[in-house]
This record gives sequence, C-alpha cells and structure tokens, in this order.
Amino acid sequence: MESAGDEMQRKIYIAGAHSRGRTLGIYLTKIYPEVVIEAYLYDNNEANSDKIDGVPVIRFDENTNLERDIPVYLGTRGVYHSSLTKKFEQMGMKEIIPVTPQLDMELRNRFLTLYYAEMGRRYEKFDSFSESACIYVVRSVFDRPLQSAYPLSAYQREIQVGAALTKERICGLTDDTGETISERNRQFCELTALYWIWKNAGEDIVGLEHYRRHFLLQEDWYQKMRVNRIDVILPTPLYVAPSLAQNYRDRHVASDWEYMMDCLRRIHPGDYKEALTFFDTNLYSPCNMFIMKREVLDALCTWLFPILFVCAEHGGERDDLYQNRYPGFLAERLITFFFEKNRDRYKMMYADKGFQE
Repeated sequence: MESAGDEMQRKIYIAGAHSRGRTLGIYLTKIYPEVVIEAYLYDNNEANSDKIDGVPVIRFDENTNLERDIPVYLGTRGVYHSSLTKKFEQMGMKEIIPVTPQLDMELRNRFLTLYYAEMGRRYEKFDSFSESACIYVVRSVFDRPLQSAYPLSAYQREIQVGAALTKERICGLTDDTGETISERNRQFCELTALYWIWKNAGEDIVGLEHYRRHFLLQEDWYQKMRVNRIDVILPTPLYVAPSLAQNYRDRHVASDWEYMMDCLRRIHPGDYKEALTFFDTNLYSPCNMFIMKREVLDALCTWLFPILFVCAEHGGERDDLYQNRYPGFLAERLITFFFEKNRDRYKMMYADKGFQE
C-alpha cells in the first residue's frame, strides 16, 4: 500500500516498537477501525516491552515465521528503511510500506481530524499565510549538508545559533549579539534563537524554523494571518504513547521531567494541576517551531524561560550529547501546554512541516 487512502487489509505488522512505531499504530487503528496489528517487530538489541497495548512485540530475523501476505509498515526513522526493506524482501514479505514524511503527514492529519472531533472540537489547519514579519531559520556549524539547496522566501532569514561557541560564520545574522544566551546552545539548541528573537527582533510577527524543517505555507500566509486574526501557528501535533509525561520519561532522563514539574509548581503554581492533567494526554507540537504575533511571543517567553533556566541550573551539563539537550526537549512539551491552557485567549491554527533531505 503506497497511500493512506488505499484499501487496507485487516491484519498488519509494524516494524518499530519505540515511539514512532507506537504512534503509527495509534494513527492506523484510529483511521481504520478494521485494522488489527498482529505484532510490532524489531531487529536490534534495544530494550523493548513484551507487548504494546496488548499487541506482541517480536524480535525478528530471517528465520522468524511471519505471514508473508500481511503488509509490513516501516514505523522507524527513515535511515533504517532501506535495510529493513531488504530484510523483509529476503523473508518473502509481499508488501512493505515505508512511512515516509509525506505518508506520516497524511496519516497524522486524518488522525487529528478524528481525534479532535471526538472532543467536540474542530482541527483547524493553517495552509495558506506580513507588514512586518520574519520567520527565522535556524542553522549551526554542525548542520549536515542538504542534498539540494533550499531556496528561502522573502519572509525567511537564516540565523546562526551557538555563534558564541565558534569563530566560524555561516550566516549574516547570529544569536550572539544584543541580549543573548548563545553560549548555552549545546543544551538549549534552537531556543537560543528563540531567546534572541524575544530580546532583539522587532517584527510584528515572528517565526522559528530549522534548516531542514520548514512550515508548508502558501505565499500569502501573512495576509491571511492578518485577515483571519490568527495569533499563533504551530506544527501539526504528534501523538505519543502512553502519555506526554511517560513518553518523555521513557526517551529521556526521567528525573529531569520530575524536576521540571516541580519547577512549574513553584514558578507557576496556578498552572500545576492543569499541567498534570494535560501531560497525561498524548498530543504535542514538536521541534519548537512556531509563527506568532509579537505580543504572544512575549507572553510565552516570559512564562517559559524561567522554568527552563532553573531546570538547566539543576541538571547541569551531561556527557551524553543527545540527553544534554534536555532544556530543548522539555520546551517542546511546555510550549504545547502553554498554548493549550491559553486556547481560549489566542486563536491558533496548525500547519504541516516539510523535511529537507
């Protein structure tokens, strides 16, 4: 099956038993109630549960007895798709479906339409878009080269993050000028650009993207944002299981989450109980990307950064370079919560994001 719109068989396998695979299972069974997941499959030495929501989790190799006529969805990072496809072909599997960014986007949007409808809410997308507007595109000296150049639009401007940590310059605009936290980029990632925008940018509407991840917008996005009085645009939400809180604990350092929640209780006590309830749900907007009005950005950053600074002071630096980015990972969940708790105050819409190879 190459498209989410094709007729689906009842039984499927999903290759991938971590967050991506579990999320794919949620999408497919919500969109297609007749689908039954026979098993989640994996082929490495990573620790996995025996079952996911009652479905067996099986380590497979060329000797594993799988039903060849059942489709296999590749619910892993794209870098593994080629090797997994080869293995399943050698096993005689007849239908192997890589979940590309395009298919993931299609499934996610169909899932979200159903998910919000069950709550009696509309899932509103911002697929179309300023006097004074700029979407800042984050780059760093550690970026991998793109396979093809990405042409920037008139409203986009590249900003080099972590500029205080290197003498190399790849952008005309850097995050180490004015009021800055550029030197904290190893932990705060794209948030050093967010902080720079908050303290130094002057546009009425500002956005933040990554050099590989961009919002998919029509050229007149700014005019439509103005006409429709949109306050903020966020990436289409991602579903994670078993909850936002537990997903973070499973993928990162659990004690960082507990300390962050304690900070939230102390710094914003009025939000604490609502946050507990929200983080027991499943949707968040990933990547710390956004487009929003200046006054909304001010409110968000005034609320957000005190929490992150206290968490970073407590947690310190980590030897694991990935887990050292915990302030950025925490921010994804916190930003989503901020806009959920303010959904009656701000008019929000979602936009898909594209990924540049």
